[in-house]
Amino acid sequence: MGAPHGHTLHFHGHSWLHRLPAHVKLVALVVFMLTVVATPREWYPVFAGYLALLLLLVATSRVPPTYLAKRMVVEVPFVVFALLLPFVATGPRTEVLGLSVSEHGLLGAWSLLAKGTLGVTASLLLAATTEPRALLTGLERLRVPTLLVQIMGFMVRYLDVVTDELRRMHVARESRGFSARNPRHWPVIAKSAGVLFIRSYERGERVHLAMLSRGYDGRMPR
Repeated sequence: MGAPHGHTLHFHGHSWLHRLPAHVKLVALVVFMLTVVATPREWYPVFAGYLALLLLLVATSRVPPTYLAKRMVVEVPFVVFALLLPFVATGPRTEVLGLSVSEHGLLGAWSLLAKGTLGVTASLLLAATTEPRALLTGLERLRVPTLLVQIMGFMVRYLDVVTDELRRMHVARESRGFSARNPRHWPVIAKSAGVLFIRSYERGERVHLAMLSRGYDGRMPR
């Protein structure tokens, strides 16, 4: 139970949150996020309650907080934008630590950080307590279009394949003495990204043809 299982975001465990049906957790996540977004940014105690609820669920699921914290790096661009917002926003000004900042910008930054952090934490908790296959099954039970579910399934299945292809291309460049250290090397990186896209597209075509040759008719076999 102390290691991920099945996917890099999933943490193998046996808590009641792990055993809860995926479609129930998906509905709960959507309801929670809509509630958080609809909450006025001045209701600070309510946001504290949301955070306490998430921390309680994390403790109940027995997913290590550090496991989630490492994966919250996806929020970094929003954090950077929130830190810049008080300096670029207009409106009445105030001083914080000797710096002149916008009052509206401060409220906007707080709202972005609070709601974004709650959303990312809740989403990561869902991914950590639900296997990808169970998520896809839950989406089917919620009547999400079958084609979209299949596309997401292939994304999950072939993400590691594409990542490994990218790693091999990186090793090949370095073995030839290439190292991206300045903007002059960016065209090479761009060409590598184009090659990776073409290889992924061709792989997708081969997989699709293989599926058709095995009787694929638009629905995956159970």
